[in-house]
Amino acid sequence: MAVLGVQLVVTLLTATLMHRLAPHCSFARWLLCNGSLFRYKHPSEEELRALAGKQRPRGRRERWANGYGEEKTFCVPCDAPFQLETCPLTAVDALVTQLYFSAEEGGERSVCLTFAFLFLLLAMLIQVVPEETLELGLEPGMASMTQNLEPLLKTQGWDWMLPLVKLVIRMGLAILGSVLGAFLTFPGLRLAQTHRDALTMSGDQPMLQFLLHTSFLSPLFILWLWTKPIARNFLHQTPSEGTPFSLLSDSAFDSLRLWALVALCLLRLAVTRPHLQAYLCLAKARVEQLRREAGHIEAREIQRRVVRVYCYLTVVSLQYLTPLILTLNCTLLLKTLGGYSWGVSPAPALPLSPVLAEARDGLMGPMEDEAQQVVAQITGALGGLLTPFFLRGILAFLIWWTAACQLLSSLFGLYFHQHVSGS
Repeated sequence: MAVLGVQLVVTLLTATLMHRLAPHCSFARWLLCNGSLFRYKHPSEEELRALAGKQRPRGRRERWANGYGEEKTFCVPCDAPFQLETCPLTAVDALVTQLYFSAEEGGERSVCLTFAFLFLLLAMLIQVVPEETLELGLEPGMASMTQNLEPLLKTQGWDWMLPLVKLVIRMGLAILGSVLGAFLTFPGLRLAQTHRDALTMSGDQPMLQFLLHTSFLSPLFILWLWTKPIARNFLHQTPSEGTPFSLLSDSAFDSLRLWALVALCLLRLAVTRPHLQAYLCLAKARVEQLRREAGHIEAREIQRRVVRVYCYLTVVSLQYLTPLILTLNCTLLLKTLGGYSWGVSPAPALPLSPVLAEARDGLMGPMEDEAQQVVAQITGALGGLLTPFFLRGILAFLIWWTAACQLLSSLFGLYFHQHVSGS
């Protein structure tokens, strides 16, 4: 409890400090509003009226004579030669976020539900892949949880619940994978769109294009890190003479995998601005697409098409950064709760759950009342469930699954924007 008290105090102090520093040192403000990003300004109403050949009514009598509806809305030729001016993105622009929900919402819901069902099937299939192929650590985690939880359940006569607990955990992981995949569907589709546009904009910068390609394929690298035949076994070579030889020990490989995850997250963060700028340039692309159409369009619709882009920038930023933050947080939790080390030295031995260790050694004193017994039983059950090996398997599954959802949704997005949307 003393350790928990110290952690709580440090957490509260850190949260207070971050709250105080947010108005002065904001990472989001620095990322979006440092002057490197620019947006397009919509054409003014006077410019559109001049292109449409209509003058703005000067007085109330002239406004009523022309009709109130005509003064409010007027049409402009789609191929009108208006220009879009640019300006740096400011904090006020970033704060203006508008969410547009129209008839297309039903289509978006259908896409999310379809991908959720697809990811549910994939999550169930992944859990039956043997550890020799995909070393997520779910089987050792289940075995560790069973070993620690079985004696406690037997003392209460609840040993029949052990298979049920395993089934609930398996189904919970499948449902969690389905929900996570549904939430990461549109971030993946958006990433595919900004990736294509960023590559087009950086045609004369080969180094930036290399970083963009590497960042886009970073989920594939994460999947490789847990594929045992091409990751861990590749570094445990056996020469032709038969003498066993390994390039890295198991603990060194685990540390290297953690560092690789952090490096891939930093790489994704480093190319954030090219992706966001590619999204902001969608306003110009939409106007150019409009000019290829025939007929007339309302002036306000032209302004809406331009304004919607930068008003939605904060949502696009969250779509881009959320998988990165989720992966980085799970990586840090995996290092801490899984008992890994940042160095190449062997990690310390994982301790037995303190509550179960005391129960097995008979060190727990007599309980004062029944309430304390219930609390001790619940604490022992949680301690037997959340073992370090079990947490390793859960966190490794979340990291691997986040990368898999990103890869599948972004590849589908590439196909959609290349062959379906462009047709």
